[in-house]
Amino acid sequence: MSAPPGDGGYVVDVRDGRVGTVMGQVGTYVQLRPPGGGLEWDCPPADVRPATPGEALRARVREVNAQARRP
Repeated sequence: MSAPPGDGGYVVDVRDGRVGTVMGQVGTYVQLRPPGGGLEWDCPPADVRPATPGEALRARVREVNAQARRP
């Protein structure tokens, strides 16, 4: 993939299948964060693909559930 979706878009790290939210790009890596929060990880742009609608929906549900659990 030549360029990941813009910041905030959902992508899949094809190296391990994790879905992440694009947080930005630093150097030659795309920074991804798990839906609902957590530690960011770096991924080469060639190893990300856009999330399918089903993957994006599951990710969004995880984010909403995480927000509901926060005080």
